[in-house]
This record gives sequence, structure tokens and C-alpha cells, in this order.
Amino acid sequence: MHALAYGYDGIVGANGRLDQLPEDALVRVGGPRFGLIVSKAVGNAVVRHRVARRLRHMCARVVDEVPPGTDVVIRALPGAATASSEDLLRQLRAALRKLGVGAETGMATGGSA
Repeated sequence: MHALAYGYDGIVGANGRLDQLPEDALVRVGGPRFGLIVSKAVGNAVVRHRVARRLRHMCARVVDEVPPGTDVVIRALPGAATASSEDLLRQLRAALRKLGVGAETGMATGGSA
């Protein structure tokens, strides 16, 4: 499971001691945070996990376009189960644009209109 940490400069190792983050860690400190809500209305557990994985991938694609310190919560609707990845990315970028978050140059690239 991947987690985004905010304002946390260490991790607790298996030995219970506070260790420093390795330089190649998948944890982003101080950057934008993304939260996902994928309810049972989206589908069974397999479908929900697939939607969550796809949304995490979309968040990774736009993370550099969102200012540090921004919290983004994404609630997946039932249509997310059958939507294409391009549609999910386009909808995510449109929502960020509507909220005034994200770089305009980043919004215009990477997606097909």
C-alpha cells in the first residue's frame, strides 16, 4: 500500500525505531495529498480496487501540476468502473482546473480533447 505523508520526516522501522526516509522512497513529504473514496456503489471489491489503482495512477500523473500543500479528495462514482483511463484523466484535470488548482500548461498537455 502506498501512502502520502505530510510533514513527516521519518519512518518507524520493523525494529520500532525511528529511521530516516531512504532517498528513493515512494513517500512524498509536503507535496499535495490525494485521498480516494471508492464506495460499494462502484462495484464489488475487485472492481473497487481496480478503480482505486487507476485513480492512484491518474493522481501520480498530475501530482506535479498541483501546488504543494494542496489536499485533493476524489470520490469515485459508479461510472468510474467502466470509464477509460483517458476519460478519468480528462475528468480529473477538468475538476482541478475548475477549482483553480494546477498549471494551465500542464492541463493542455497529456490528454486528448
